[in-house]
Amino acid sequence: MVYSSKKLFFLSCIMLIFNYNTSGIVTTANSIGLNYGLLGDNLPAPSNVLNLYKSIGITKIRIFDPNTEVLNALRGHNNIEVTVGVRDQDLAALAASEEAAKDWVATNIEPYLADVNISFITVGNEVIPGPIGPQVLPVMQSLTNLVKSRNLPIAVSTVVAMSNLKQSYPPSAGKFTSQAREQLVPVLKLLSQTSTPILVNIYPYFPYASDPTNIPLDYATFNTEVVVVQDGPLGYSNMFDAIFDAFVWAMEKEGVKDLPLVVSETGWPSAGNGNLTTPDIAGTYHRNFVKHVLSGKGTPKRPNNGMDGFLFATFNENQKPAGTEQNFGLYNPSDMKPIYKLF
Repeated sequence: MVYSSKKLFFLSCIMLIFNYNTSGIVTTANSIGLNYGLLGDNLPAPSNVLNLYKSIGITKIRIFDPNTEVLNALRGHNNIEVTVGVRDQDLAALAASEEAAKDWVATNIEPYLADVNISFITVGNEVIPGPIGPQVLPVMQSLTNLVKSRNLPIAVSTVVAMSNLKQSYPPSAGKFTSQAREQLVPVLKLLSQTSTPILVNIYPYFPYASDPTNIPLDYATFNTEVVVVQDGPLGYSNMFDAIFDAFVWAMEKEGVKDLPLVVSETGWPSAGNGNLTTPDIAGTYHRNFVKHVLSGKGTPKRPNNGMDGFLFATFNENQKPAGTEQNFGLYNPSDMKPIYKLF
């Protein structure tokens, strides 16, 4: 594959800006990673996927469970930092027993420590707030104690959605739901003790799709510099920053300040919802998000503050529910060709 000098410069910038300290905690960086989902029956072999990542300069990925085929393919690829998820269905057993947590680490993490660069373990995916949300904290505590006792450079956190917010407009009014206060705030306070980031999924697509008449598309896709939402002294020209800052405001109201946020998922589907989901719009959102992160300018609430973001997702996955859920991929799985221009 032949790249222009402009593209090579862009890719080299991505590879240079990944910045983790020796404790495994994310520092202020501006980096882009990819989510590697596996809910498809036509996905390319992991070895081919890793070649794709190498060709586009991606050195950070997130997998949703400790998939042995993927982890084995990652052996020797120490330039790729890997976030590994604990499956939601495993939380109950791990929460009930520290021994079960030890066994999970022994089975899913220890065999790969020598030659796979595991930087994060995420405990559950968007289970807070919800019926199994209370299981997250004890599992995080057990896994945190385990990695600390072995002096492993692995951070332990969880992934949450914006459903934790009772209010998000204007951003300074951001506050958590009562269930989120009960389930999430203790997690945030645990993370704040070591400045370990909370991972958040932020999708401007969903509020835009629910009200495209009143929400400007350019505002939802980072495609304007005009301030659309004025919140006191803070002006917002894109919805992503407004959502991000609403979460920051909500944390501060619970006494959790300066906790880093990693954007574990963001994206825009390229099909599935008529003219709201075209390759052109999806490409615009993703390119502008990458530009926004790499600029290092942060958000109005956290200006000039580094941000890490994972695009969702690498491939369209045909075993997800029909519609937009099958169309969040950057690449077609059959031929690994991009659905729209990204880099």
